[in-house]
Amino acid sequence: MNLWSPGMSSKAPSAAQPSARPESRPGPQAGSLRVRLTSWLLVVVLALGGCALPARDTALDDEAVARSIQARYEQALPDLPPGKQRHYAQRLYRMTGEARYLPLNRAYGRRLVSALRAEIDGLADPDHAARRAREAVAAYPVGSEKQRRRRRMLAEWGEIAYAKGLAFKLTQAKYHGLLDDVALPGHQRALDYLASVDFRAFLLDPQVMAVYAAQVANLVYYLEDLGIADLREEVVSAFRHQYPPARDARLSTAEYRNKIYGMTHFVIAASDYYQQPVDAEEFGWVLDEFAAGLDRILLDTKEDIYAEVGISFLLAGEEEHPAVRRLRDALLDAYDPQVRMVPSEQGGTDLASGEHRNVLAIMLLDWPDRLYPGPVLAVRQEQ
Repeated sequence: MNLWSPGMSSKAPSAAQPSARPESRPGPQAGSLRVRLTSWLLVVVLALGGCALPARDTALDDEAVARSIQARYEQALPDLPPGKQRHYAQRLYRMTGEARYLPLNRAYGRRLVSALRAEIDGLADPDHAARRAREAVAAYPVGSEKQRRRRRMLAEWGEIAYAKGLAFKLTQAKYHGLLDDVALPGHQRALDYLASVDFRAFLLDPQVMAVYAAQVANLVYYLEDLGIADLREEVVSAFRHQYPPARDARLSTAEYRNKIYGMTHFVIAASDYYQQPVDAEEFGWVLDEFAAGLDRILLDTKEDIYAEVGISFLLAGEEEHPAVRRLRDALLDAYDPQVRMVPSEQGGTDLASGEHRNVLAIMLLDWPDRLYPGPVLAVRQEQ
């Protein structure tokens, strides 16, 4: 039996894995030109023929499109790069709790443990972090101006380029129940190293925020989750000071995207990446800005970003908010039935590069009644 058979339902009942984290914290772009022209011509033809255009069955459309994208990706999943497999399988497990997503999560857990053991050993060398930071900056992609700006920024921050990646890996280990002395002997060395890094200056720097807002939001929650530092209140305050709603009209498209993407990641990171709901009151400032700015969000951001805007409402328990319907409709319009996916804003249909965008589309269009934390993974002592 094909593990990734597209005929298998993503809503099959499953018992939840126990969560690896403690109690919850308190707390369009339009679719392709072809689709738009086809829809417009259909309206014209029906109108000229004296026919009324039937109302779209949105409930059916949402689920059907999500299922179509899911089937397309699960057919190709074994051939995608390991990082894309991890990203997809981790999210689909948290949406469904289905055991068929465990093998790829376990494979990721083995790679993660191996990588972290190497870093823990490496940190015994006082020069390890600085060397790894230089390597990270040198390997940073430079294909776009945004990437070049980020590379230049990271080059100015010493060991941060290494430390932020280490914080991500350790947080992932904690999500999966692997941050212990069985899976990661000596992991306290890595935590102690992170505690020695001045993250506060980096996270509060306006120039960092201007090109790296989503990553700032992620990192501040990683540090809190790991018990390194709780800078959430300071960073949120700095972000809101730098990006007040009154400034939106003066932001370029790139700046506006950075702002909105950063706001979505405050919500998503607070959910431990789709493992638990968030407090709607705590993130009311985010949801209120999204609702007030929805027209520009749909006009000036891309599918990845506005899908996360919709997911932010869902994580806060606001599925009935009118914004959610508009965001779902935007994704339905962006969906291309010929390739069974949401293409990039340039029309690209590469499955690997489009995985992030399309797994978000599945999630927004077919949000579950509950979330499944983890999965908690076991690592044998001898590994």
